[in-house]
Amino acid sequence: MLLFFVSVLLVACSDKGSNEAGEQAAKANKNEEKMGGTVRIAMSTEVDNLDPYQSAATDTMSMMDNVYDGLLDTDEAGELVPAIAESYDISEDGLVYTFKLKENVTFHDGSELTAEDVKYSYEKLAGLSGEEPISSQYEVIEKIEAPSDFEVVITLKEKNSAFLAANIRPILPADYDNHSEKPIGTGPFKFAEYKVGQELRLVKNEDYYNDKKIPNMDEVLFKIMPDPESAILAMQSGEIDVIPGISSQGKEQLGDTIETVSAPQNMVQLMALNNQVEPLNNINVRKAINLAIDKDMIIDMVAEGDGVKLGSNFSPSMQVYYQEGLEDTYQTNIDEAKKLLAEAGYPDGFNLELTVPSDYQFHVDTAQVITEQLAQVGIQVEIKLMEFSTWLEKVYNDAQYESTIIGFTGKLDPYEILRRYVSDYNNNFVQYENEAYDKLIHDALSATDEAEMADIYKQAQTMLAEEAASVFIMDPYRTVAMKKGLQGWKMYPIQKFNLEDLHYTE
Repeated sequence: MLLFFVSVLLVACSDKGSNEAGEQAAKANKNEEKMGGTVRIAMSTEVDNLDPYQSAATDTMSMMDNVYDGLLDTDEAGELVPAIAESYDISEDGLVYTFKLKENVTFHDGSELTAEDVKYSYEKLAGLSGEEPISSQYEVIEKIEAPSDFEVVITLKEKNSAFLAANIRPILPADYDNHSEKPIGTGPFKFAEYKVGQELRLVKNEDYYNDKKIPNMDEVLFKIMPDPESAILAMQSGEIDVIPGISSQGKEQLGDTIETVSAPQNMVQLMALNNQVEPLNNINVRKAINLAIDKDMIIDMVAEGDGVKLGSNFSPSMQVYYQEGLEDTYQTNIDEAKKLLAEAGYPDGFNLELTVPSDYQFHVDTAQVITEQLAQVGIQVEIKLMEFSTWLEKVYNDAQYESTIIGFTGKLDPYEILRRYVSDYNNNFVQYENEAYDKLIHDALSATDEAEMADIYKQAQTMLAEEAASVFIMDPYRTVAMKKGLQGWKMYPIQKFNLEDLHYTE
């Protein structure tokens, strides 16, 4: 049966003439491509875990995505496309997914990938192997069968509209558990070496099953550089070739020595408020905080204008599901904020701890602006900096915090974005609890009509805004800086590094 793909709609306009010109330019550029070489990429955060089933950091996943492949992948428009799977079929009742695998796919140790590897991986993810589920996305799986070497049949417990997009997760070799030290996947690059705090090195996979995507580059070095200025200086001196996220000021410093690619990230930067700690468990306090914060000022000062203001936990890049107008729910109003604080019993304000991962200067800068803004209503903010690995443990896993600044990365399915606020979601560290919201997300998951599904998700976004679940700030643009002569970097609705397409032209 035919099933629509959950996708991000990116609008582009062109005519026949420009298409022909683009094709000719692409052919000319292809002729200029130089094979081989090394590309050095500056990363602001440390690797949290090389094992893709234990990693929670988006930057780590983006780097290691080049080592692993899933059954499906995504293209630049957010459409799901085949990877290890050659094709798939979904039963009429929406419960049975049958994947036909490509043959001659090999892991980096030379072993052939078969249905048993997929079965092993998904049983591990779903907790069907006797251990706790690694990912709640897979808890919906009832059983997995491998009727032949290249066919996998997955039966769900109930209809789940988000399951198809979950099939981009990496497939691991059966019964191999040393990925934290020596990762083995099927991707276009092989793991070579990792030096803690210094660099991650990947090398070209000459035996990659997709011969059209065998990398041009011989080697990729991810250099750990938490300080943005150090990365810029390293690029100026020729020690770095790519900075995946650079500010306008950084672009000015590098001038015409670089080429850039820029697009919205499908990210939600927010000031997360722990709804279960006082006084943030009071809706009037949360509304007051929203009214005291000037998002336009943050976008201008921190993102230098390169950001889209948000009103809920959803980016307009997901056009089909985005509820317009919520960005104006809390227009800055200091007097009204003070009034709400007084009604809540805090006429003189209160002290608030704001935890921020020190590895992300963008969030640190945002925290500093917010500190000044909240001081206008008597809320005295103490910024608490911690390394991202510690943030993951203390905030993301244990919810031991009052407020924090973080970015929720984009997903290919709206359910994966909005489920973060479902009461029993494992990593609902905002600790938002609302039975009506939970029901909306459950209803969306079982919906079969896209228009109905979109309406439900819009209602959920509105609820988050009206209850001031947190302060939803912006979707900041991501600008990638590359040295002159390096081309091929593409932008996706999720953070993804297409290193197999990179090449030098000079």
